[in-house]
Amino acid sequence: MTEVIIASESDEEMRLNMGPHHPSTHGVLRFIVQTDGEIIRKASPDVGYLHRSIEKIGERCTYQGFMPYTDRVDYLAAMFANESWAMACEKLMQIEVPKRAQLLRVISCELNRIASHFGVSLGTTAMDVGAVTPFPYALREREYINDFIEELCGARLTYNYHRIGGVSIDMPAGWEAKVIAWLDHFEKVLPEWDRLITFNRIFVERMANVAVITGAEAVDFGLVGPNLRASGVKWDVRWYDAYSAYPELIRKLGLEIPVGVGQMGTVGDCWDRFWVRIEECRQSVALLRAAFEEIKQYPEGDICGKLPKKLRPEGEAYARVESARGDLGCYVIGAGKDEPYRVRFRTGSFNVMGIIESKSPGLFLADLVALIASIDVVAPEIDR
Repeated sequence: MTEVIIASESDEEMRLNMGPHHPSTHGVLRFIVQTDGEIIRKASPDVGYLHRSIEKIGERCTYQGFMPYTDRVDYLAAMFANESWAMACEKLMQIEVPKRAQLLRVISCELNRIASHFGVSLGTTAMDVGAVTPFPYALREREYINDFIEELCGARLTYNYHRIGGVSIDMPAGWEAKVIAWLDHFEKVLPEWDRLITFNRIFVERMANVAVITGAEAVDFGLVGPNLRASGVKWDVRWYDAYSAYPELIRKLGLEIPVGVGQMGTVGDCWDRFWVRIEECRQSVALLRAAFEEIKQYPEGDICGKLPKKLRPEGEAYARVESARGDLGCYVIGAGKDEPYRVRFRTGSFNVMGIIESKSPGLFLADLVALIASIDVVAPEIDR
């Protein structure tokens, strides 16, 4: 709940404690908000409530043994953290990943992207600003994806699916047909969603021209992913620092990076951040179809590359992936031992928190909720 802290008897401004358990902060986040009535003078994030020393844990585990912990970097999009850790280790140990395993990674990650974007971010954003009905629609589609991923790897949230050198298991018989049938259904859901909420007049007035982040500001604050692209900046790791099977798939489909264009207001407003995530869901559908078509060319069971007998690498490596929350990087140093010498993650949610204090002055209290929802932060990525 929002707690009022009395600043001074002679001061007309109030200091509000929003969080750390406020339902609209999307996790254990606290915002210290100074207001003059409904107008915000300053909103300062206070983070650290979910710090678990996950990077230090990585320095106490074996390279393979740390994989399940990476799920906790971003529990809403755990596949990407799996992949960033696997790719960093593969670069460090010079391990080649089979093409089928690369395509399975693309398939699992793009399913996870839709689950994070559509199933959680878009649904909770609508609910946070007062539209309750869309959220169950979004959760329904996320449940389909959870079922698919459970069939694939046995887990619904923290997957532990990727491995150094590939993935843990091949897709089961008949699984591809089930996912494609759902994609046929989901492609019809997206236009319904647009009619229900995206272009809903009340929702547009609630989100358009609110908390505008220009392209220059987004770059200066180190924003990544949909938050950067919504400000009109064309940057996506899958395009410009291509990895895995993405280059061939993107070239085959001729995809363009979706960016905010100010369709309903100003480029970089809350509505643009909402819309860009919907467009990314559409692209994920296209990438999934292309990956399923491509994977037929590679033999079943070829899902892991050849690993050295002992994983005791020396040197350093950095790998980055395009997570649901943007550029997710992993840095690892090996010192010739079973455990890494240093492990470090670079996450999108941590950097975007810095812009809230800059963008909050002049907003209504209700608009702060819209801003927090639109940037789609997840608490474990902030604290780690």
